[in-house]
Amino acid sequence: LIHILLIYFVTYFLVLAPPKFTRTPVDQTGVSGGVASFICQATGDPRPKIVWNKKGKKVSNQRFEVIEFDDGSGSVLRIQPLRTPRDEAIYECVASNSVGEISVSTRLTVLREDQIPRGFPTIDMGPQLKVVERTRTATMLCAASGNPDPEITWFKDFLPVDTSNNNGRIKQLRSGRIAFSVSSLSLYLYIYREYIYIYTPLNRIATIFLNYVLNTLL
Repeated sequence: LIHILLIYFVTYFLVLAPPKFTRTPVDQTGVSGGVASFICQATGDPRPKIVWNKKGKKVSNQRFEVIEFDDGSGSVLRIQPLRTPRDEAIYECVASNSVGEISVSTRLTVLREDQIPRGFPTIDMGPQLKVVERTRTATMLCAASGNPDPEITWFKDFLPVDTSNNNGRIKQLRSGRIAFSVSSLSLYLYIYREYIYIYTPLNRIATIFLNYVLNTLL
């Protein structure tokens, strides 16, 4: 009996692993009519299931879309179009498997157009529509301004582009450029920056999305 219990202990507690977050969502501030995307990823054995909650209940709305990563490591909660004040809330990413459950919370703030503060990020130059031959290299440029300077992240089919795990096909260059060899890509630009409201010392995240489609010739 002791031998059986020992095998059970080793199998259950040493082989299996509870969920652990590898990427957690950050607080965001968006504009009414715009888009917000929250990213959440976790590891574990068995692979954790990711669920998104709003005010303690699983999100369920036509404007709320959950896009899962191809490798099953997590998902993106995408909200479009944003509505104020109904979308302003605490959102929760819950990762669970047979070993355990963990959660992390994030806040979404939605501004009206007349509430946008100075220094809010703006897209000065967006990628232009391109048609390229298959196996050729395409380079796209995006320029944004704000105070402080915005950081730029690229999305493909609503999921963040991982420039470190694509066999060198995609590279993030300086000044918001991105270069890659492609077949067919649909890219979404994600710009965010931290700023301080005049009336509060809390840092916020602002988001702007720009739809861009890249076509290839066979």
